[in-house]
Amino acid sequence: MRYARDGAHMISLVFLVSLVLISMTPSIAATDATEGIPPGKRMAAGRDFTCAITDLGSVRCWGSNLYGTLGDGTGIDRELPTPVIGIDEPVVSIVAGDYYACALTISGGVKCWGWNIYGQLGNGSTGITNFPVDVVGLSSGVLAISAGYFHTCAVTTVGLKCWGRNSSGQLGDGTRIGSLVPVSAQVGSVLDVATGISHTCVVTTSRGVKCWGEGFSGQLGNGLGASSLIAVDVTGLPGPVSRIAAAEYRSCAVLSDTGSLKCWGANWKGELGDGTTQDRLAPVDVISLQTGVTAVHTGKQHTCAVQNGAAKCWGYNDLGRLGDGGRENSLIPVDVVGLTSGVQQIVVGGTQSCAWQGANSFYCWGGNLYGQIGNGRKGYSAYPQDVMGLGAQVTSIKLGARHACALENGGVSCWGDNRHGQLGDGTYDTRNTPAPVTGLEANVTSLTLNDNHGCALTQSGIAKCWGENDVGQLGDGTIIDRPIPVTVLGLGGGLLQIETSLGHSCALTATHGVKCWGWNPEGQLGDGSMERRLIPVDVIDLSLGVKTISTGDFSTCAILNAGSVKCWGSLIGEGIVPSGGRHTVPVDVPEFGNAVTSIDTNWNDCLISDDGVLKCRGSNDWGQLGNGGTDFSANPVIVTGFSSGALSVSNGRNHECALDIGGAAFCWGNNEFGKLGDGSLEYSRNVPTTVSGLASGVSSISSGPYGTCAALASGEAKCWGRNLYGQLGTGESGSVLEPTQVLINEEVFRSGFDAIGLLR
Repeated sequence: MRYARDGAHMISLVFLVSLVLISMTPSIAATDATEGIPPGKRMAAGRDFTCAITDLGSVRCWGSNLYGTLGDGTGIDRELPTPVIGIDEPVVSIVAGDYYACALTISGGVKCWGWNIYGQLGNGSTGITNFPVDVVGLSSGVLAISAGYFHTCAVTTVGLKCWGRNSSGQLGDGTRIGSLVPVSAQVGSVLDVATGISHTCVVTTSRGVKCWGEGFSGQLGNGLGASSLIAVDVTGLPGPVSRIAAAEYRSCAVLSDTGSLKCWGANWKGELGDGTTQDRLAPVDVISLQTGVTAVHTGKQHTCAVQNGAAKCWGYNDLGRLGDGGRENSLIPVDVVGLTSGVQQIVVGGTQSCAWQGANSFYCWGGNLYGQIGNGRKGYSAYPQDVMGLGAQVTSIKLGARHACALENGGVSCWGDNRHGQLGDGTYDTRNTPAPVTGLEANVTSLTLNDNHGCALTQSGIAKCWGENDVGQLGDGTIIDRPIPVTVLGLGGGLLQIETSLGHSCALTATHGVKCWGWNPEGQLGDGSMERRLIPVDVIDLSLGVKTISTGDFSTCAILNAGSVKCWGSLIGEGIVPSGGRHTVPVDVPEFGNAVTSIDTNWNDCLISDDGVLKCRGSNDWGQLGNGGTDFSANPVIVTGFSSGALSVSNGRNHECALDIGGAAFCWGNNEFGKLGDGSLEYSRNVPTTVSGLASGVSSISSGPYGTCAALASGEAKCWGRNLYGQLGTGESGSVLEPTQVLINEEVFRSGFDAIGLLR
């Protein structure tokens, strides 16, 4: 049994966040409808890094981590999305500047992180920070934000506030004096704001556009080509404006009545999209984008827009940043391959471009020297790539001997060795990235895994199992391996729990009784025999009153409703598995006490009592009892380091891992292949050691024979340990010494070009 309190903990957390986000969405829509504030930005692209907001409202960033731009508390570049730390509430909008980013939270507060040489983080200092800090005076009341190269602005309920560099008057306060905290811009009430290198533009409440700051390239749009410390009207914008964009030395606006796009300012690489490279002091039409435009974003040397749901880009194309499959510059908009419909937002960074298609569908293309397109590798791409690790919300992840499976978004995916069909995809092909289990793509509520087979429960409480079946562990009446899940016979629906071990499986029925099937040399099926059973049999005297079950290689245990424990098979307290202490029917285990809430049995027994105390018994040659010694103990001993209480425990064959009540992960025992996850290969640890990077936010943990995996409250999954068969799902091979993200959402974006063979 690999969960007890942790399952309820994860469900309650996801439920709570889901309620918050459900309530958040109408509020954004209402603001947009009544005041004209644009909806929140789900993606942001800065110089060589990218960020996105997941469906749960958390922020993840990837790419270059120079100056702490990823907000993860480190300076390590990331080729895959990594969670931003220190934001304790859902985020509704994210923006990125040159080497920094800012997030707008659901309560209307702003937090920023990264480069801060001009005070663009707004926290009153010029110190660089690799984690989010509060913007002074903006803990609430903010409606929209924009990050430029060196200054930042926020639309608030009391007017526009800006901070950072002010060499050209871009803060709008009538001076050229920079500010480390927000100051009021002299422009009145506005609906939206966009920031460039040294200029700022806003949409006014009358739906016109005003700009100020540096204007020598025409970026102020007033036809003069001069700078201004006060807001000036942009000329030649007939009709109300719904969206604006600004970057470097140019600006763009979308007219709401026609959906046409106009741009002005510097045009060195054709960024204005008018078919020329001539700078424009006033707005000009973007060729072919005179209707249907809903979003626009301009960057260092290229611009992108959304027209009728399709992505279009133009300008410089050195690294495929236009997404048209080539590297030739274009003075007019070209189609982004494969993104012909459904695009809701598009963003442009230094060399990369990204689009959001709703839900957790994020795609990036272009420059990728630092991993900023988020496809798990480096090297540019002229085609859109699926950003890995954002689409899946993992609630459970389990490790077998040479494979692993995850429960995400109600479906099961598996990867690794597949010689027995244990990946459940209908093949015997090994995979180093996840593939869906056939027939279990949705409506799955729990997952269990062991050496070479797995089982799952559906929403109706039906048990399905797949993989190796040489001793009847799948319960379908045969000893034939199954590469596709089969229904366990004789159980019906309404099952409450299912667990697997080396060669047998057990289920907790709707009446709180226990049934087991499969291998039985030590009496681990509990039916009074040592005979193999190909279909489930009743465990003697356990037809009701059981709260939860746990299966080990040669034993099984059950926690009764009263908190006492019964076990059967080869019991650890009476001899080292598998010799001695054989019981073919359940027996009481009084040394466990009468207040047990969680138990995990295998070659060791580990249990958690109702006061959160964690104890283990059994073998200890690798320090797997966690008590600082190496002596075998037939009686449970207290595992050190859990003074605040343990939440759950998972038992590998010679190492253990557990979570404390704060969601921190700890492992101890044998450290072969780095399966303790502390970044070392020190051969063993006889006291719990903190798993690197998992000091909080872990919702469940699962140890296999050679490694460990964790599901995080953010919805991602991380694994570490042996990876010879790709069973960690990280896209690499060899030992992984620290938690590494599982590529659940790994499929390269193929829509629209598999048929013509462009992705091979």
